[in-house]
Amino acid sequence: MTDIASGTTIAAAVAAARDHFDSGATRPLAWRRHQLEQLARLLRENGPLIERSLWQDLHKSATETQLAETGVVRGEITHTLRNLNRWTKPRRVALPLSLQPASGRLVREPLGVVLIIAPWNYPVQLLLAPLVGALAAGNSVILKPSELTPTVSSTLAELVPRYLDAQAVHVVEGGVAETTELLTHRFDHIFYTGNGAVARVISRAAAEHLTPVTLELGGKSPAWFDDDAHLDQVARRIVWGKFMNAGQTCVAPDYILTTPDRVEPLTAALGRAITDMLGDDPAQNPDYGRIVNDRHYARLAALLDGADIVTGGQRDASSRYLAPTIVHAPAPGANQTEPDYMREEIFGPILPIVPVNDVDAAIEYTTARDKPLALYVFSASVTTRAAFISRTSSGGVGLDTPMLQAGIPDLPFGGVGASGMGAYHGQYSIDAFSHRKTIVRKPHMVDTLHFAQPPFTPAKRNIAAKTVK
Repeated sequence: MTDIASGTTIAAAVAAARDHFDSGATRPLAWRRHQLEQLARLLRENGPLIERSLWQDLHKSATETQLAETGVVRGEITHTLRNLNRWTKPRRVALPLSLQPASGRLVREPLGVVLIIAPWNYPVQLLLAPLVGALAAGNSVILKPSELTPTVSSTLAELVPRYLDAQAVHVVEGGVAETTELLTHRFDHIFYTGNGAVARVISRAAAEHLTPVTLELGGKSPAWFDDDAHLDQVARRIVWGKFMNAGQTCVAPDYILTTPDRVEPLTAALGRAITDMLGDDPAQNPDYGRIVNDRHYARLAALLDGADIVTGGQRDASSRYLAPTIVHAPAPGANQTEPDYMREEIFGPILPIVPVNDVDAAIEYTTARDKPLALYVFSASVTTRAAFISRTSSGGVGLDTPMLQAGIPDLPFGGVGASGMGAYHGQYSIDAFSHRKTIVRKPHMVDTLHFAQPPFTPAKRNIAAKTVK
């Protein structure tokens, strides 16, 4: 196990990662492939151990772990190995006729030492999926797992050096003090998944070294519903997307916008879907998770104080259980204070339904707030879908489905504005963790450069004038 408990050893880990990168050991494609194959082996050989760790920290079932944690990473590895040669191959670039004879190409080079700071809600996927891209691009990496999932953190700290190059990949466990110490060091890229408040701290620290950052944040991801013909099917999809991991998912639908006449039918359909998928008492269902810690449980419980709860609301502080809960939110502009659950990202199993007059009102409501990480449209109308796509801004859009846009290797995943900057997955991870270096060669034969060099004779001035036309 890699135990890093002091500023001195953190500094030593960063220095070792820097020295190993500078040695050139991480650059060959053979090294990159071997690390990815070893990471896949880590996941394959330790699946039950990882599943037990996630159950211990989040009450996450083995099946959900396989689908949303280890399975996502293994899929990312397979996709990257299949395409690594093509993604990293130098690319020829055509140069203007006025510069000929000359040649140009783009060569990808690794950035150097990368810091990856993971959150607690998907502590395996969101630590190791960025690692896939960082290793594939040829970097050394410092991994910082979340201290809020201590079992997962210690498990990964033990496994990673057993499978990966221990000089190139280091795991730093700990909390705020260790993260703060890490941020005093110079990195070549920082990849952070979490909330906006911490992202600002990281951005300020990165600015001291002019370090680029990728920020995968969140926000209040809205959903619009008007597809009456598929009411029950939509309800099942929303319940699945919202209450997976007990609602602790950055791309989960945060609230639903719909017209007043649809509020009651939708509420009833959501209730039926919850019962159908999780049973009459989700507390007894092993596929339903728990809130990560007492602080987050207390925050969520406080959001329900005074709320118009129409489904769920049951809770147990001792086990940090909070039932899948539907609440009716007041209409925008109503003569009452906006509830707290509509002013902050919920990040838990509470789903408000907000009545609005029509599509235009829903779009206005959405655009008046921070740009979300995801936006969902459940509508049979092509016009409605097009309106949301063209008139709103979000990290991604799901049409008739939640969540899927976040886990497709060929599509970039990332936010915009308050929901983040930068993107990753597949080739976009290579982009995030590489520098595309421009290389231009101008042979000495047929030296046309003398036309751009003084003294500027009338003939040269004439050529220059024609060039810029």
